[in-house]
Amino acid sequence: MMRAFDIDNSYKMLSPHFQQRIHKQEPLARHNSFGTGGTADLWLTLKTREELAKMVQLCTKENWPLLIVGAGSNILYADAGIRGIVAEMGLSSYDIEPLSEQEALVLADAGVRWERLLRRTASLGWGGLEFGVGIPGTLGGGVVSNAGSHTQSLGDVLNWIEVLDARGCNLKAQGEDAVAIMRRYQHAELALGYRTSRFRQQRRATIDAEGHLVLIPRGLIEPGEIVVRLGLHLQREDSGVLSSFIERQKQARQQAEPEQRHIGSVFIDPPGRRADELIAQVGLRGACYGKAQISPKDANYIVNLGGATSSDILALIVKAHHQVLLHCGVQLELNLELLGEWHTQQIQTVPIEVSYATAQAPTEPHPNV
Repeated sequence: MMRAFDIDNSYKMLSPHFQQRIHKQEPLARHNSFGTGGTADLWLTLKTREELAKMVQLCTKENWPLLIVGAGSNILYADAGIRGIVAEMGLSSYDIEPLSEQEALVLADAGVRWERLLRRTASLGWGGLEFGVGIPGTLGGGVVSNAGSHTQSLGDVLNWIEVLDARGCNLKAQGEDAVAIMRRYQHAELALGYRTSRFRQQRRATIDAEGHLVLIPRGLIEPGEIVVRLGLHLQREDSGVLSSFIERQKQARQQAEPEQRHIGSVFIDPPGRRADELIAQVGLRGACYGKAQISPKDANYIVNLGGATSSDILALIVKAHHQVLLHCGVQLELNLELLGEWHTQQIQTVPIEVSYATAQAPTEPHPNV
């Protein structure tokens, strides 16, 4: 049983080490692509594996709730915020180790951004990651969802990952002898599939047939297995060809995606179908609720028209899910994480009435969170 989190005391203990990297009552809207959400009691950034391990151990000892997050590119934070500590994975170094003239292994921290790494590897003539053009967020988040595009995914080049296994800390949350363990998983142990992995099923909220949100219970340390490092296998390619491909794909993605603030696709495409076509089929393309809108451009995106709340967005998600299930018989799976105190706030579900106002041009471009 978690006791009440003492913000001031924990801040006092942590601030001498983290200094400018720790903040009280941090607005979560600054840390996700939707630009919504309440506040985190404490927000801090982790820079090293040692900091991560020590933070997990300290939170276990002190019984402080700890949530580890990446760039926030596929997260919808609750308007009620998050209690406890939210720690951003700022581990962002990588090395490229040639194995031969034709092959190389990239050793990358989980906090490395896709765009940064693929442009660097392409400039050096190493191919394999170029399918990830335009994928926001970090490699660690990409492992959880087995992110990809153009019929390729991270799993196609992933050799192994290292995780900090804190599941024992959740089982013995108040025991000082509970220790997080660094583990390495080989590709075959990760249960990688289309937009899924062994980690994702542990973290995905669902929506039932009546339109009720079914949340995953939160442990003291979340996630229980924290992706820390990856080994990626690349092959030799012409750097000019790779750079040209990246630019073409970047332009194509910009034309296909909405201009307003949004995260990636809301639902996973079901086998043999496209989620955007199903949502359009039930008449919800362009539907609005509050300041959120199902994109007229692609119905599997929801955009923030300016001033949307997370509850506005979730209401449209639940509505789309229910209508597709009702009229098409298809149970859509969420392609995003719902984090925070959702159980403390009123959630609008399927009875909502939507409107169809035309989306306005954004006042600022969508950030690459």
